[in-house]
Amino acid sequence: MIDPVIGVIGGSGIYDIDGLEDKVWRQVATPWGMPSDALLFGRLAGVRCVFLPRHGRGHPLSPTRLNYRANIDALKRSGVTDVLSLSAVGSLKPELPPGHFVIVDQFIDRSFAREKSFFGEGIVAHVSMAHPVCSRLGDALDGAARGLGLPVARGGTYLVMEGPQFSTKAESELYRSWGCSVIGMTNMPEAKLAREAELNYATVAMVTDFDCWHPDHDHVTVEAVVRVLLDNADKARALVQRVIPEIGKPRALCANGCDRALDNAIITASHMRDPQLVAKLDAVAGRVLRTP
Repeated sequence: MIDPVIGVIGGSGIYDIDGLEDKVWRQVATPWGMPSDALLFGRLAGVRCVFLPRHGRGHPLSPTRLNYRANIDALKRSGVTDVLSLSAVGSLKPELPPGHFVIVDQFIDRSFAREKSFFGEGIVAHVSMAHPVCSRLGDALDGAARGLGLPVARGGTYLVMEGPQFSTKAESELYRSWGCSVIGMTNMPEAKLAREAELNYATVAMVTDFDCWHPDHDHVTVEAVVRVLLDNADKARALVQRVIPEIGKPRALCANGCDRALDNAIITASHMRDPQLVAKLDAVAGRVLRTP
């Protein structure tokens, strides 16, 4: 049986976790550089937790400049097994107004200026991204949200754009024609890297406003968006407090294979692997690279 350690990546407006006991902020160095901030370690209802503010406390880091590899490596290196990713997004559907949460099950990655893999020259690996989030975590988040009476949709596609600018109206209409539910700037390559690190991963997308396709979008004020964002952050903290005792119970291996994603992914012959890259991958892929 596995005793889960729950990692929480906080998006805009979420820079701490309420209710943590024995909490301590600790810097975690990685071979990929430093993560966005120190990590907050503690326990919630007896479950070990590790929190990382994605943009750093005070939000000094833009989506493009985040060190996604260091963030995921730091969580894995800290013993995390399951990751809850919280992300502020715009809505691409009228039935998902501001204040709604979407438990995402798919992504379309339109980012282009980010390092997207731990692997590369010296060790090549191809992980499956057909089902990029852990349905077990998604189901638990959906149940917890409904138990709190939060407006929530189970399932949806998150379009990840590069930013930092928002979409043009033509782009927004294009993404709507693709059937996307929400749009944001941060969950790729985060989800890809979590899969490479064999972490169970799920996203809670928190709608702050309609994207620019909506006829009333131009009437939305910054004050209104910030008000929704802060309200969403309060709801997200309540959601985290409710779901962690459930997903933190001892369990078997993931039925979806999230924690064994590298079993058949590495294609480079063992005698051809770059020893320096092997060393950098000690936390992320040590389980398979140490196997003869």
